[in-house]
Amino acid sequence: MTARYVAPSPTAADGWRLERVTAPSRLFGANGLRTGPDGRIYVAQVTGSQISALDLATGMVEAVSPKGGDIVAPDDVAFGDDGTLYATEVMDGRVSAREPTGRTRVLRDDLPCANGITVHQGRLFVGECRDGGRLMELPLDGGEPRILLDNLPSPNAMEVGPDGMLYFPLMTANEIWRIDPSGGEAQRVAGDLGVPDAVKFDADGFLVSTQVASGQVLRIDPRTGDKTVLAQLNPGLDNLTFVGERLFASNFTGEITEILSGGRTSTVLPGGLNWPLDLTVADGRLYVADGTYFYAAGTGGALETVGMLFSPGYPGFLRGVTAVGAGEFVVTTSGGQVARYRPESGETDYLATDFDQLYGVAVDAAGAIVFAELGTGRVHRLHNGDVETLVSGLREPIGVAFDPDGAPLVSESGAGRVVRIGARGADTVVDGLQRPQGILVRDGRLYIVDAAAKELVEVDLNTRGRTTIASGLPVGPPPGVEPKPLKGMPPFSGPQGPFAGITAHDGTLYVSADGDGSVLAVRRA
Repeated sequence: MTARYVAPSPTAADGWRLERVTAPSRLFGANGLRTGPDGRIYVAQVTGSQISALDLATGMVEAVSPKGGDIVAPDDVAFGDDGTLYATEVMDGRVSAREPTGRTRVLRDDLPCANGITVHQGRLFVGECRDGGRLMELPLDGGEPRILLDNLPSPNAMEVGPDGMLYFPLMTANEIWRIDPSGGEAQRVAGDLGVPDAVKFDADGFLVSTQVASGQVLRIDPRTGDKTVLAQLNPGLDNLTFVGERLFASNFTGEITEILSGGRTSTVLPGGLNWPLDLTVADGRLYVADGTYFYAAGTGGALETVGMLFSPGYPGFLRGVTAVGAGEFVVTTSGGQVARYRPESGETDYLATDFDQLYGVAVDAAGAIVFAELGTGRVHRLHNGDVETLVSGLREPIGVAFDPDGAPLVSESGAGRVVRIGARGADTVVDGLQRPQGILVRDGRLYIVDAAAKELVEVDLNTRGRTTIASGLPVGPPPGVEPKPLKGMPPFSGPQGPFAGITAHDGTLYVSADGDGSVLAVRRA
């Protein structure tokens, strides 16, 4: 039962104890699914830049194209007759081929939002999941694509049916269409769905399609468009595959579910956190920003979905979060927005927009919002609708907190330090760190998550004494791995990156362990 992150167990210093609030995740989410020639299920994982193979007989998960490898942000996979694995790299606009020997080559790098992919009788078909996207046949030597259709509303994972027609979902239109791969007019097959994002065919020639917004798995008659619900799962479904006559569906959370008869289901791999990113506490509950999901962590490590990318009023890919009232949060998104989010009512008010890679956010006693813009090296203050730049020229500012006097503190991850922002700019509070990310101030002490050192550090702000209170934390990439940048998936998200956040409640520190996809609790023994 291989985990996604293999590292020594985290340990706490004397006088502290460390526990997991949520279980580690097996995968970095689960996107495209395809049954391989060896009978294993191959799982594309966009945010992990990883392709894994699941052996149903043993439950073993093997990373066949691991994080840090040649394939970046794979969203869907298909196999050629010779066993070559073809993968769409959605954030880089690429299609790559991984030969059975393990050698990988890029076929094309000029296909924005390349996503759905399938091979039929030696012919490779690819779609661009974006407004105005193209559906095309791609020569196996990487030559110029032949465009079947263009200006489509977000085509996604496709399949050739037993009638020889190429079937494809259009997410934005909420429809499924087909076209003869040799040319001709496209035909609408079904509409009024739950936002279809993948189609495959069962042994009886019926379409089976996952619905990302509704969580339904539908069986559709391609002749009439009639629909039957095979299963009702959680929203966030991404793809599906058949292993013989057994049907499996993937979810953004990393969950792999087998669809049984009579609407029954069986969890093959449990879902979990994808990153996680920032943390906050409201009304005694711990909340987790996990990009496409916003969760409350319940008893026993259960995750309650508070909002997700396809739920009403969701602000977008969440990164920074801080609670400001009952059921109300100030957030930053990967789309460069600062927003006030009320998930219960499904409402978001955008307060400031068009920034470059926003991360940490904090709100002071006067209600002013301070947030870090990593892409430009600036830190801003938003108050009464006006944005003021507090400091510029920092190297990758990411975490934000306030010291006991109310002055902003910022973790400068690229410089290995934490700075205090005052009238004269940024002054060093702590240096000699490797890659500080989440920071928190409680009772005159500054807590720092150092993602590269994999440590939680406590600093007495009066004496500047420093203590490592936990080490070996599963934060950041696995040792020896240098992950490739994730450029984003407009309009669903901007550039994505790690952020090991930290918060506290009733004397317990909570750390987001983005490496293994868990939340950790650190308490005094």
